Amino acid sequence: MARVLVVDDSPTDQAWMKQALAGAGHAVLEAASGSEALQLVRSHRPDCVVMDLVMPGINGFEATRTLSRDPLTAMIPVIIVSSKNQDSDRHWALRQGARAYLSKPLRAVELLVQVHLLLGLPGEPCYR
Repeated sequence: MARVLVVDDSPTDQAWMKQALAGAGHAVLEAASGSEALQLVRSHRPDCVVMDLVMPGINGFEATRTLSRDPLTAMIPVIIVSSKNQDSDRHWALRQGARAYLSKPLRAVELLVQVHLLLGLPGEPCYR
């Protein structure tokens, strides 16, 4: 399947996203901050990034903007998964280069469907 980087400073949120993605057969990398995410993207070239917005240091908006403006990483889709669910947050994230925006709390299937759509993976996503 795909290699997905999950970026979230909440160990609980990071764990459930990892479980959902790995259960669907994806290889999962993890980062707890925007700066750690940028390093992992450059060194491991994931197929997709699932990014929280509110994190210490480099936040999700800044990390997404950095990835979308770098020719080496611009083609890697970023999915924002955040508890910030205002239209202005969604609009700003998409302007920074995110390809999708999901609001917490969400079901695992919502995350998997979005990953599959953005990566053009065949079939319906399912997890074990």
